[in-house]
This record gives sequence, C-alpha cells and structure tokens, in this order.
Amino acid sequence: MKSGLAGRSVVITGASGGIGWATAEAFAAEGANLLLHARRGLAELERRVSASPWAKRATCVAADLREEGANDAIFTAARERFGRVDVAILNAGIWPPEPLPLWEMDAQRIRDVIDTNLIGVILGARAFARQLAAQGPRGDGEGASVGLVGSTAGRFGEADHSAYAITKAGLHGLMRSLKNELCRLDPYARVNMVEPGWTVTPMARATLEEDPSVIPKVLATMPLRQLARPEDIARALLFLSSPLLARHISGEVLTVAGGMEGRRLWEPGSIDPDEVRRRLDPDPEDGDS
Repeated sequence: MKSGLAGRSVVITGASGGIGWATAEAFAAEGANLLLHARRGLAELERRVSASPWAKRATCVAADLREEGANDAIFTAARERFGRVDVAILNAGIWPPEPLPLWEMDAQRIRDVIDTNLIGVILGARAFARQLAAQGPRGDGEGASVGLVGSTAGRFGEADHSAYAITKAGLHGLMRSLKNELCRLDPYARVNMVEPGWTVTPMARATLEEDPSVIPKVLATMPLRQLARPEDIARALLFLSSPLLARHISGEVLTVAGGMEGRRLWEPGSIDPDEVRRRLDPDPEDGDS
C-alpha cells in the first residue's frame, strides 16, 4: 500500500535516538527527503546516514531545541534544502533514569525535562507553523502533517518520573490546539500523536538490563507479552503522517503499548485483603450518615 510520502520533505527531531533513527529509516524507505536533528550525537548520526542508501536525500544538523530560534533555524534549513517542509516529527526528548519522588526531585531536573520535552516541542511546532505560513499549502491538496511523540506516562502517570509524565501529558493540549490552528494555514493540515509504552530504545535498554525485575513489572500491565521495538513506533508515525493512509485523521492519539490499560501500583503481598474488606462497610459504631 502506497503512503504518498515519496518526495515529501520531513523534519525529524531527536533522530539520533532509537525511535528517531527507526523513524528516519521508515520515511527514507518511502522515498522521503529528510532533515535529521541531533543534540549531541551528530557525528554518529552523520556516520549512519552516510552508510545508508538514501544518504543523498538527507541532511543532518545539531541544535539545542530549548534555545530560542534553534527550531526556526532547523525548519528554515529544511525549506532551503528541499523547497518546503511537509511533515514534522517532533520526537526529541529525555527521560532521566534515576527514579525520584517529586519531593526529592531538584528544580534543575524538573526544568531540564520540561524545557526539553515540552518547551522544545512547542517551539518546534511553532517553527513548523511559521514555515507553513511562509510557504503555503501544497497545490495537490495533500496537507501538511505534524507527528508528536508522547508516552503512556502522560496518560497513566509514572511514579518517580513525574516531571516526564507532566511533559507528555502537556502534548495532548498542544495537539488538540494546534490541529485547529494549522488549518488556518493549510485546510488539510493534520496533527496527531503516537503514544508509546515501554520501548526497547538505548535510553530504556540500560534500565531494562540493569534491573531484570523491571520487565515482569512492565509486562504485568499489558496483555501482549512483549515490549515495543523502535520500528513499531516509527511505523505508527509514518501511518499518521501519510497523506493517503491517514488523510482524514487529525487530533488523534495512537497508543502503541501492547494493550496497556494502566500501571500496577502495589506489589503482590503488600495489600491486606481483610483491611480492604473492612473498609467496604461503614463502622457500625458510626451510625447512619
């Protein structure tokens, strides 16, 4: 089935990470032109691209997306290289691995996560909108697309990673607002979000390998007995970005998490069933209320 992405110009932030690189490969396989961003891993990203069969269709840039103007510079570079920008995949983000409850989390960690995962993405969406305003919609009626990368943490929360969960929850508001605004610039522009659960990326692999007990805990929350691969997230982003496969889908969240419905808060044996039963009925000494 054709995606209609051949010849389209795509900006992918955080392309040096697991999901970002898998997404770059997925779009490249469809014939797209790529502007790939990295914050620190530019040399490795350029090495991978140069070894790929689609190297001539890709440009790599480094930038700190938290800085004012950095996102505008990236999207301007993409437009200058390819003539226009059709798709933005705003994927860059961080997940501090050390678990800390909110009362032990210092302000700098909170600010770093919010500035990267939320402010940086907002500025990226703004930069894409500015380019769309400057270039106008495509003449073929196939609209522009923004793909956000959220997390199940933004839906269910994540104890000891509250700042991360807050930033991913904030992307829901961005998506639902931007989908209405972009249509003023392009009547067929769409904004959607992919919401991964635990995905075996380099960022998560260290945690999964360091503590083997994490995997059973994670799998206990989902019916599918497997973890996601970066390619699973990339294919979902590609689908939602396709002007043919998802032409009438906007403002939607596609959760890629093995059917996850929530996160287990209590370890087996930590709940007293008798206490639970006692609390089902009012204390007879209290009388009627």
